[in-house]
Amino acid sequence: MKSSQRTVISFLAAVFLSSSCTSSKLANRPLLLEAYNVGLLIIDGVYNTELTAPMDIFQHTQYRKGIKPMNVFTVAKNAKPVESFEGLKIIPDYTFKSAPHIDILVVPSAEHHLDSDLEDTEMINWVRRVGKQAEWVTSHCDGAFVLAQAGLLDEVASTTFPSDIAAYKIRFPQLEVISDVLFVHDGKFITSAGGAKSFEAALYLCEYLYGAEIAQRLAKGLVIDWDLSELSFHKFQR
Repeated sequence: MKSSQRTVISFLAAVFLSSSCTSSKLANRPLLLEAYNVGLLIIDGVYNTELTAPMDIFQHTQYRKGIKPMNVFTVAKNAKPVESFEGLKIIPDYTFKSAPHIDILVVPSAEHHLDSDLEDTEMINWVRRVGKQAEWVTSHCDGAFVLAQAGLLDEVASTTFPSDIAAYKIRFPQLEVISDVLFVHDGKFITSAGGAKSFEAALYLCEYLYGAEIAQRLAKGLVIDWDLSELSFHKFQR
């Protein structure tokens, strides 16, 4: 074999190996060390606010000194762009198969979380597996339906989008469901009513982890009035 041929082959091999090593990371954004890994599940029809609210709050922990920050990334079934209900096109950071360990699982609501999404066994199985291993599991709006379908909420209290409480109780009669609150904290699970109140649920977890001062600074950075004592939520002591 000629030297030039060996050079070409070696170059192609290096390109292939480089591609293989980096294929698990779809976005060129390195993860911080000594940080919480926050994985946000995204599927077609995901609602913008339930996705971007926790993403905004958690990502801003990286700018607060003296705390364990959060790596925030999206996870989807495959590498195809996901389209939100409102039309936002999102390129996933990771797939179900390539995502790193997740410390905080976030399940935003999506258009079909009350029907066809609950029949997606690959997605439900992934949520079940990751949810069992995670330190914290949060949902916003109808994301609670996905957690319930995965069997993660059977032994805790939870809530969901106010208008879907009745449907939630019918589909999951075994659950303890709390109505008329912004969010419920039970064990490692935080389920919220969703919408713009997804910001409050995310800030609550930050206050729980980092204290009131950090939560206030995070809220101020996003021009959010934050006073936990004024919020309607339920925390269970078991």
